[in-house]
Amino acid sequence: NAITGTIPNSVLAAGNVIQVVSATKSDTQVTSTSTFVDISGLSLSITPSSSSNKILLVVNMNIDGLERYMALKFVRGSTDIGIGDADGSTTRVTVASQRNHSATNDHYVIHNSSASFLDTPNTTSATTYKIQAGLTYGTAQNLYINRPRVTDDNTYVHRGISTLTAYEIKA
Repeated sequence: NAITGTIPNSVLAAGNVIQVVSATKSDTQVTSTSTFVDISGLSLSITPSSSSNKILLVVNMNIDGLERYMALKFVRGSTDIGIGDADGSTTRVTVASQRNHSATNDHYVIHNSSASFLDTPNTTSATTYKIQAGLTYGTAQNLYINRPRVTDDNTYVHRGISTLTAYEIKA
């Protein structure tokens, strides 16, 4: 579900929000992965009104995995953005989350990961942003979006939503 709104550029001062585009994922996704994969429903397109404007990205994601190291990253088109610097063989991500294998009943918990990044796409063309997520430890294991690893029909098992929002900020 995408929500879009536009405010006339001429009435706003620098730093004001010109438009907002948001995507919400309320269903669940399970994928077996040892690499980063696109998260269906967490993709959007925004067309900046000026090439000097910036795009503020905000993601709020509920994630769990069979292995303990889960991470996500922002992607513009096919380019990773808002990720950490390279350092040997470490994995460059926007934000990471970790399961606590030693915690009692942690397998019933969905872990929240949130991040923001101010991008400068330098264009007035439609620009696609998406979220990719993956497990960064072990071989291909299951990654769960908006649900915990283990689900029972009980009130202590949760279903969440994940959102990606883009704000065009006037330069």
